Amino acid sequence: MIFNKKFRLIISHNINSIGNTNIDNALFKSFKNDSMPILRLYSWEKGITFGVGQNLNDYDNLLKEYENNFSKRITGGGVLFHGHDISYSLVIPSSFIENKNVKETYELICSFILDFYKSLGLNASFAKDIESIVLSKSPFCQVGFEAYDIIVNGRKIGGNAQKRAKNVIFQHGSIPLISIKNDEKFGASLEDFSINLTFDEAIEKLKEAFKRTFNAELLESQLNENELNIYNELCKVQK
Repeated sequence: MIFNKKFRLIISHNINSIGNTNIDNALFKSFKNDSMPILRLYSWEKGITFGVGQNLNDYDNLLKEYENNFSKRITGGGVLFHGHDISYSLVIPSSFIENKNVKETYELICSFILDFYKSLGLNASFAKDIESIVLSKSPFCQVGFEAYDIIVNGRKIGGNAQKRAKNVIFQHGSIPLISIKNDEKFGASLEDFSINLTFDEAIEKLKEAFKRTFNAELLESQLNENELNIYNELCKVQK
């Protein structure tokens, strides 16, 4: 496949909202032309994240409900609920995806997520490919339909967002594992389709899908010194 590269694999479990968004920010800020591409797989404490352009003053009730375990992502989009999901972040050089626009890049990167769902026996498609889906925006991530949102049996499951700089493409997304509330703001989960995966089982399935889709080799890793320094500085600012 197009990547055919070695990737650093960073796995982290049950981190709070600020911690996870600061790790993503540190990986994005520290990435250089000669950096090894990164796949991060991780889970959350119960919390919420907001799109970078959202005004937190509009969501006082949510901030109180989630006991201030909230943060802003480095990407756009709407409110996303965490604690019942597994997430991925992908950090790659822009040179990996030449001559592709943003939409084509989404389609390429999300192909491993489609493979993941299909490996579970689910018929997953992009929203743009389903005639009955009307594309729309919402302040809640799981309510609106973007072109490259992933749909299973007419229901949106998870979401993806992207940020770019001159030499790097960052994309992350969320896959709900467990049903929390009968509320459209939370979207569908794997449990809603009678699929029960632990965090560790989901990690293995995602790794397999990524390696299969991109012919990639995954090398287990941790944050390096530069990434940790940036992460620690970001955390100091937010105290």
